[in-house]
Amino acid sequence: MIGGLFKTFWGVAGVAAACLTLPGSIELLVLSIAALLPARRRVACRTPPSSWRVAVVVPAHNEEGGIAACVQSLRCAAEVCAADIFVIADNCTDATGSTAMRAGATTVLTRTNDLERGKGHALHFAFQALEPLDYDCVLVVDADTDVAPNFIAAAAGAMRDGAEAVQARYLVRNLEDSTRTRLMGLALRAFNVVRPLGRENLGLSAGILGNGFGLRTETLKAVPYLAASVVEDLEYHLSLVRSGRRVSFIDETTVYGEMPVRGDGVETQRSRWEGGRLRMLLEKSPGLALSVLRGRFSMLEPLLELLLLPLAFHVALLAAAISAPVPAARYTGLAGAAIVLLHLVAAIAVGGGGWRDLGALATAPLYVLWKIMLIPTLLKNARSTNAWVRTHRNAELSDEDEGHS
Repeated sequence: MIGGLFKTFWGVAGVAAACLTLPGSIELLVLSIAALLPARRRVACRTPPSSWRVAVVVPAHNEEGGIAACVQSLRCAAEVCAADIFVIADNCTDATGSTAMRAGATTVLTRTNDLERGKGHALHFAFQALEPLDYDCVLVVDADTDVAPNFIAAAAGAMRDGAEAVQARYLVRNLEDSTRTRLMGLALRAFNVVRPLGRENLGLSAGILGNGFGLRTETLKAVPYLAASVVEDLEYHLSLVRSGRRVSFIDETTVYGEMPVRGDGVETQRSRWEGGRLRMLLEKSPGLALSVLRGRFSMLEPLLELLLLPLAFHVALLAAAISAPVPAARYTGLAGAAIVLLHLVAAIAVGGGGWRDLGALATAPLYVLWKIMLIPTLLKNARSTNAWVRTHRNAELSDEDEGHS
């Protein structure tokens, strides 16, 4: 009796898991195949847009320790294509602003607002300040980032050539720090290279990843940057797509961000980002689905993107479907697992990975378990406001370890 009830319950749970993963599996399959196909178009080298006025905006909240390296990296890129560097010292309580000026920033914009806190508010503030200065385009780079020497030339050049908005490759800078960062690096190549590259090859909007993106001034005027959630990049991209605009993927240049290795920075970063995506799923997917039903099929891919859960949770649900005593759920789960494997192979193939990434996959079950343990925090962040909680950097964690030793 009890065994029969449990089997029925597990079967229902497996079918539910299979249904939840189906939209995401379709998204992964289509984008992975598209990314592996010959590119729709390639630009080997763009001519620096010397006649264009380019601004680079760096939103920073208490980034005294790393802002100088970011500014210096941008100054190197500005030697290839001239650009002005604006650092937004947003609600800072340290020397971020003065450090950025000493490093060579063109201007530091100081913002203090206890009620409207968050990266989205900081960017809106900066874009409003830049509007009367008549820049042709604006690039956005996070404060913990190094950029490739051709970043400004490639991104601004693409917009001068007609792109309404652009997104560069966004990869992990500290890939060798630990097995976790290597695994996160593989996941980031899947999210930040395979998927936007697949969309680009299909002629879809590549998406905005929050770091290493750019907007033409005309685009900003038509679609003001009013996104204020934790995942303001995703929120703003949905606004762009709704307006009929497209983000182009610039595959020939890269920005490199630092991923936390250990400490509460790891949990804070992932749970806030994934909680924010869950909030967007709950808020935006009904409207996107309604648009698709009304014939706006350009909204279908953004809807599938929202329905695709973070890869660790997607894999956990696939495992539940595979273990279910229902053949349809089991076969759906197995097909989904094969698609995830294809997606990761594509990440290694087009994202610049290697055999060591395959070795890192051996730790994936532990990573999935850790992510499952973060679900309570994730749900909390899905309900929370958009306060800018700075992620602890690895150098700071090392200093703390030495201090406690």
